[in-house]
Amino acid sequence: MLQVPVPPLEAWVRRRTAFYDTDFVSSDPDFTHAHVTALGPFVTALDARTTATVAAIAGSVEPFDYTLGRLDTFPTGIIHLVPEPPHGFARLTALLQEAFPEFPPYGGEFAPTPHLTVDLAHGDVTQESTATLLADVVPVSARAEWLDLAWYEAGACRLVARWPLGTVAR
Repeated sequence: MLQVPVPPLEAWVRRRTAFYDTDFVSSDPDFTHAHVTALGPFVTALDARTTATVAAIAGSVEPFDYTLGRLDTFPTGIIHLVPEPPHGFARLTALLQEAFPEFPPYGGEFAPTPHLTVDLAHGDVTQESTATLLADVVPVSARAEWLDLAWYEAGACRLVARWPLGTVAR
């Protein structure tokens, strides 16, 4: 999955991941659990062409600032923070989608809506209970500076590659 790391929320998301399934807590110090997905699913192995294309796209998108503070819930029950403004994320996804049409966002099941997943509504977990858990953490101001290729697998979550945003020579 290609994702933009959100370091200010890493500790919170990592703890919540551990609450649900410790197998998905990465031991890789460079892996970022807190992220906004840019394109996923994505390749299982990098080749030179894919690496160069992703590097060029990342380099063409200048780093951008955003805030995460507003919670929302998708019809699927995914409770998430909405990045505001969403434009930088939407542009990155559109460029990646254009370059890699064989990988539609979310397998083509859902529209690519920028978000940071924080929980799943079920039982006692609601948008309101999640807001209470996040009360001392958000809002958060952050800056998108990297595009990561992250591998998600029980017991093996890791960073595969990282590209800086905005590095195209002018």
